[in-house]
Amino acid sequence: MYYILLGVIATSFTYLLTLIGAASVFFIKKINNKLLDYILGLSSGIMIAASFFSLLLPAINLLTKLNRLEYIETSIGFAGGCLLIILSDIILGRKKALNEDNKKSILLVSAVTLHNFPEGLVIGVAFGSLALNSNLILIDAILIAVGIGIQNLPEGACTALPLRKAGYTRKKAFVLGQASGLVEIIAGLIGAIFVITIENSLPFFLSFSAGAMILVCASELIPDAFKNNKKLASIGLASGFIIMMFLDIALS
Repeated sequence: MYYILLGVIATSFTYLLTLIGAASVFFIKKINNKLLDYILGLSSGIMIAASFFSLLLPAINLLTKLNRLEYIETSIGFAGGCLLIILSDIILGRKKALNEDNKKSILLVSAVTLHNFPEGLVIGVAFGSLALNSNLILIDAILIAVGIGIQNLPEGACTALPLRKAGYTRKKAFVLGQASGLVEIIAGLIGAIFVITIENSLPFFLSFSAGAMILVCASELIPDAFKNNKKLASIGLASGFIIMMFLDIALS
């Protein structure tokens, strides 16, 4: 129960950063693109490193101890996480084709909400696994939440500001922008409870979370980060990966 509560607190933190990002609609008109590129690159680096050092590696080590086929189970889990993101992109692509009129704002919020669900799931799995004596330590789970939270800050702004530009009042743009982050709390709770309840599923869900996180980076964060300023995005990605790797190795 303690680790489930920690998972809820962690996803509440990532939601809070979404809320703060959405609140930017009250005092800024345009995001600094250079800063945004660096932040998205930094978040990508943290999440990629976390996928390997905090999720895949513990899953492999745990399966080795259990004398299970680590290369098969981790591969299936990783593929499942990737498939979740690919399917969500396909669903959103179809919705975009069906909505050419004045429904862009709904699509924007639904896209970010759908994108946030696997992120919340990753955090919940990370904290839930702490209760099962896995190779993860508390700092691993915290850093995963921090990495996801960092990219939620500009994401909240990137959701609210276009809504404001489309004609919504500042208040309504803020409400819709922050609402997209609420799903992370729900998904985190589901992930933590599921992993703790079905202990044997832990390696699979660690790998699943790694796949989801890598695909989120590849399909959403990295393309957006590298679109305008490759140098800043590259520096951000490299520094994020190094920070996460250093902390994970130093504190494990």
